[in-house]
Amino acid sequence: MDNVDKDGRMLSADGTPLKRSLAKALRVQKMRALMLIAPLLIFVLVTFIAPIVDMLFRSVENQIVSNTLPRTVQLLADWDANEAESPDEPVYEALYYDMFIAAEAKEHTRLGTRLNYEQTGLSSLFRGSGRSVDDVGEDQIDALEDLNEAWEEEAFWYELMTGGEGAETITEPLEIQRAMLQQLTSDDFSGDVGYVPGSGIAQILPRTVNQYAAFALFTVIADEDVVAEEEPWEAVKIAMIQELQAGADLSGYDGPGAEELRAAQEMLADQPEIVFKDAFLEMDEDWGNNATWRTIQTYSPEFTSGYFLNAIDMQKGVDGAEARPENQQIYIMLFQRTLFMSLVICGSCILLGYPVAYLLSNLPMRTANMLMILVLLPFWTSLLVRTSAWKVMLQQQGVINDVLVWLGLVDDFGRLVMINNQFGTIVAMTHILLPFMILPMYSVMSTIPPSYVRAARSLGATQWTAFWRVYFPQSVPGIGAGSILVFILAIGYYITPEIVGGTTGTFISNRIAYHISSSLNWGLAAALGTILLAAVLILYWAYDKIVGIDNVKLG
Repeated sequence: MDNVDKDGRMLSADGTPLKRSLAKALRVQKMRALMLIAPLLIFVLVTFIAPIVDMLFRSVENQIVSNTLPRTVQLLADWDANEAESPDEPVYEALYYDMFIAAEAKEHTRLGTRLNYEQTGLSSLFRGSGRSVDDVGEDQIDALEDLNEAWEEEAFWYELMTGGEGAETITEPLEIQRAMLQQLTSDDFSGDVGYVPGSGIAQILPRTVNQYAAFALFTVIADEDVVAEEEPWEAVKIAMIQELQAGADLSGYDGPGAEELRAAQEMLADQPEIVFKDAFLEMDEDWGNNATWRTIQTYSPEFTSGYFLNAIDMQKGVDGAEARPENQQIYIMLFQRTLFMSLVICGSCILLGYPVAYLLSNLPMRTANMLMILVLLPFWTSLLVRTSAWKVMLQQQGVINDVLVWLGLVDDFGRLVMINNQFGTIVAMTHILLPFMILPMYSVMSTIPPSYVRAARSLGATQWTAFWRVYFPQSVPGIGAGSILVFILAIGYYITPEIVGGTTGTFISNRIAYHISSSLNWGLAAALGTILLAAVLILYWAYDKIVGIDNVKLG
C-alpha cells in the first residue's frame, strides 16, 4: 500500500508518519489556543495573582531592620535578651555608624516606624536620635579642626583617602566619579565601594577608609555630587579619631597627610575617648532600656512571623510566641464578628430574596421583566449614596424613628438605636447585597418546569409538599451560587461597615484598610488579608464537601 512504509506505519500525504503529523497538528492547535487566551492570562497574572503573591510576601518580609542596622544586628545576635544589663559598648558603637548612614539616607524614620508597630515610642526614639547622632564626639572633632584647618578641606581628605593615587580626578566631572564607583577596592579593604582607596591608608586606617567609602558612595549615588568637592561626614572623622587614639601605626607611612596625621595622633592622646553608650543615653534614656534592644533583636531577621502573630492577638517574645496584653486583643474578635455577620447577612438575603426570585420566575415574562428593573435599580445608584441613605433613615432623629414616634409605637425619649452598631450594618449590607442573591436564584428557578409541581399535586401532594419535595430541591443550586457570591462579597466589605457600623459593627476589612491607608503597617494588613483569604478558601472547601460545588448553577 502507498500510505504504509516498510515498517508498517501509516503515512500522511507528504510521506510523514501519520502519528507524527497528528501530534504536530495538535501542538499547533494548542499554541493557537494559548495565543488566544494569552492576553487574559497576562491580565489575570498582573491584576490578580501578582497582588496576592505580593501580599503574601509582605506578610513575612522584614528586611528593613537588617538592611538599616547591619553592624548592630550582627553584634546584637550574641546578646542575651534575658540579661538585666543593656548591650556592651561595641553594640552602641556599631549603632552609631549604622544610625549615621541611616540618618543621611533618611531611612531611620522608616525603621523607627516599623519597630514602633511592636513597641510604642520607638518611632520618636529613632527620629530624635537621627537628629542628634552627628553631635557625637563634637569636642574631639572641634579639637582636630582647631589643630589644623586642613581637616576641614574637602580636597585634603580626598587626597588622604586615595593615598595620592588618582588625585588627578579631583577636578574630573561627575561621570569620572561614577566610573570610579564601579571599580573594586583592594583585597584588604572590605568596606563599601565608593571610591578607590590608597593601599597604604587602607592598611593603617581601615575603619576610616570604610566610612569614607560609605560617604563617597552616598555622595555619588544619592546626592549626585563630586566626592572631592564635599567635606566628609562626622562619622568619617570619628572613625579616624578612634583609630588614632587606639594607636594606629604611622611610623611607616609617608603618603599624603602623614605630618597632619602624626600631629593629630599626638594631640588626641590627651583627648578623652568617645563612649558611644554614654552618648546615646544622653540622647535618650530609652537606649538603656532592654525592651528597646529586645525588640531590635527579635525583629532583626529578614523574614518574620511577627505580623501573623499580631494578626491573631499574639506577639514574638524572648522565648517565642506569647499572648498580647488583654487590652490589645482585638483581631480574633473582629474575625469572629466578620464571619458571624457575613453569615447573618447571607441568611437575610436568602430569606428576603427567595420569595422575590420565586415570584419573578412564576410571573409572565413581560411582568417579570418589568419587576426585574426594581431589582436592578440599586446597581444604578452609588454604593456611597445607598449607605448614606441608610444612615439618614436609621439614626435616632431619622425617618424610621420619626415614623415610629408619630405612630406612638415608641416614646420620643426612647428612640431606637439602629445605627453605629451591628444591626445597622446588617440592614444596610443586606439591602446592598440582596440583588446578588436574587439574580442567581431567579436564573435557576426560571429553568424549573412548572409541570413538575402540577404533576406532584395531581398525584395527591399538597401545595406545601409539592413545593418542598419537588420545587425547592431544584432551586438549591441557585441558593448555593447566591450564597457563595453574597458571603464572599460581605466578608470583604469595608465601606458600609465603616459608615454605619460604629465600634461594634465594623469588620476585619476595616482594620486592613486602616493599616494600609492610615497606620501604613502594610505587613500586618497583608497578614490579616492572608488569614481572611485562607478562611474563605477553607469555607469554600467545606461547602464543596457538604453541598458540592458541582451543584452550584447560575441557570
